[in-house]
Amino acid sequence: MAAPSVTLGIDLGTTSVKAAVVEDAPGDPSGFVVLASCVRAARAEVAAQSAAAGPQAQEQDVNRIIQALNECLAALPQQQLRKVCAIGVSGQMHGILFWKTGQGCEWTEGGAAPVFKPRAVSHLVTWQDGRCSSGFLASLPQPESHLNVATGFGCATIFWLLKNSPEFLKSYDAAGTIHDYVVAMLCGLPRPLMSDQNAASWGYFNTRSQTWNLEILRASGFPTHLLPDIAEPASEAGRTSHAWFEIPKGTQVGVALGDLQASVYSCMTKRTDAVLNISTSVQLAASMPSGFQPAQTPDPAAPVAYFPYFDRTYLAVAASLNGGNVLATFVHMLVQWMADLGLEVEESTVYSRMIQAAVRQRDTCLTITPTVLGERHLPDQLASVTRISSSDLSLGHVTRALCRGIVQNLHSMLPFQQLKEWGVERVVSSGSALSRNEVLKQEVQRAFPFLVSFGQDVDAAVGAALVLLQRNLNQKKS
Repeated sequence: MAAPSVTLGIDLGTTSVKAAVVEDAPGDPSGFVVLASCVRAARAEVAAQSAAAGPQAQEQDVNRIIQALNECLAALPQQQLRKVCAIGVSGQMHGILFWKTGQGCEWTEGGAAPVFKPRAVSHLVTWQDGRCSSGFLASLPQPESHLNVATGFGCATIFWLLKNSPEFLKSYDAAGTIHDYVVAMLCGLPRPLMSDQNAASWGYFNTRSQTWNLEILRASGFPTHLLPDIAEPASEAGRTSHAWFEIPKGTQVGVALGDLQASVYSCMTKRTDAVLNISTSVQLAASMPSGFQPAQTPDPAAPVAYFPYFDRTYLAVAASLNGGNVLATFVHMLVQWMADLGLEVEESTVYSRMIQAAVRQRDTCLTITPTVLGERHLPDQLASVTRISSSDLSLGHVTRALCRGIVQNLHSMLPFQQLKEWGVERVVSSGSALSRNEVLKQEVQRAFPFLVSFGQDVDAAVGAALVLLQRNLNQKKS
């Protein structure tokens, strides 16, 4: 028998970095087993590099993200890393960072293990960045793509920098998502590579022709030399240029994937499954049939977007900006009110108490529209609380209404009847906000007219590993 294939999967998320070592296991029902995994908080939020970006800016320190990644690798069993024959990488879509070709990182091999550290790199401007106002976005050229351009999208950020900080852009000659950057550094790529999954998330990318809208962008003075080359998702980006911890030099590295697609791949066992993920934000995804092509002109008011998946198929996705981050905002508000009253309390204590209170409060007439961050199709929408009565003012009522509002907001974006028409029979649900919130679970079960499966780990790191693992196994068979 051939030795089992061992693949490392990495996911560079908004709040944390995860690494998982995955081995193929033909005897297991899932076909694989996770040998080890590790998560580290990134804690990477920093002030914007441009003062003009204002309070809506959301940037992260790339050094801290890579530090969290190195900590993950150091925590994994090193004897298992020696067996790794491929590395799959995914991460937070839409965002962008810049670096100087050939100077993006430096490798240090004198310590306990060979690692790379960022060098001539900018901050990561994340998908949550809000510097591009509705007026600014309306001034941009119309893309030749089925997807709209929103604030936080890579190409919109470049346009903003071109107008507000042109000198900043002159300092760099390469750009990518955070996961494109990691792949480029691991392989020593002269130019970054990008899958259509990430390219579509930047805007100004045509998924049919698999090309950037170069003519449209050049006509607006856009620095098109910063756009990465396009490669198929699940294809090989290159080989590691250095040993990395115990992973040998020359190990295969896959082209970086979107975290949404990698998450879905980790758990969608049938085409009749829909995947619900409630973490910082919320995504509800369903697979479209082979041959489906979205309309070629973007509809700014459409709440459902069609993202490239694998083998030129698409996922229909309702991606809400308002998920666990809304609950975190509510907790932070309560803690701040307490501090104003001269009382100190930990956020973790407030969170657990408010969930306990809402579990006891099975229903409420209070209605909360939780869109404190707006939505990409309704960027100016704010949150609201209605149907307030004196009997519905307890912490339990408000928390129950907030959790229900998160689910109902998703329902307004993608009515669950539509999922039925697409042939969905089961919803596989997970995510950090859902796993630790019994009330949110209850509201999901209440809302969906399908079997809802909880507890299956929708895991982008595992998905990133499985994509390469499956590709390599298929190549061996053929």
